Amino acid sequence: MHPKKKRKPEREVSAGGIVFRRQPDRSARFLLIRDPYEHWGLPKGHLEGAESPTEAATRETEEETGLNDLRLHGPIRIIDWHFRFKGRYIHKFCHFFLYESPSAEVVPQVEEGITDYRWLTLEEALETLSYDNARGVLKRAGEMARTLVAVGPGRHKQGGGRSSDPRPAELTPSAPPEDSGDEELLAEPDPEEPAPSPSHSVASPDGR
Repeated sequence: MHPKKKRKPEREVSAGGIVFRRQPDRSARFLLIRDPYEHWGLPKGHLEGAESPTEAATRETEEETGLNDLRLHGPIRIIDWHFRFKGRYIHKFCHFFLYESPSAEVVPQVEEGITDYRWLTLEEALETLSYDNARGVLKRAGEMARTLVAVGPGRHKQGGGRSSDPRPAELTPSAPPEDSGDEELLAEPDPEEPAPSPSHSVASPDGR
């Protein structure tokens, strides 16, 4: 009897944004959205056509939140996970970028299943976030935002908003690590993160 051959996963690339707002007390609030799976997550979606990860992250974040005055502060981290979706076995890589919004007026993209939103402190956002593999990237975004808030507005790098160099070399979709082919289907948590309780967090489903 021949051993069952492991199926190599299809590779997909998405991009998304973590959005924060400065507060008068020099703290920050972070945006979570309720996604089509009724979980609390972050704006993200597939790259379209020849988009770079930065371009896709900006487009998806604007579309899913209705925020159109976003200031791009830079890349945060790439996360990856394995999952099954409609009979396909997929290894997904998602590039996350940090954005700042001067506005709190979010308009969820209801036609895409985005039904609610919350502006939360970092601690509240980490507790509320449904996806364990995104918790590490949110923590890193919190560190970046804390530094930006401490520096103060008006001292940010010139060229905010849409990046004039939309394809940072370290975040191009052509260079993720090779797949092992292992049939691991759960989200891969950040190595710095302890596993959250199963009752709170879920692996990304994930068609976005």
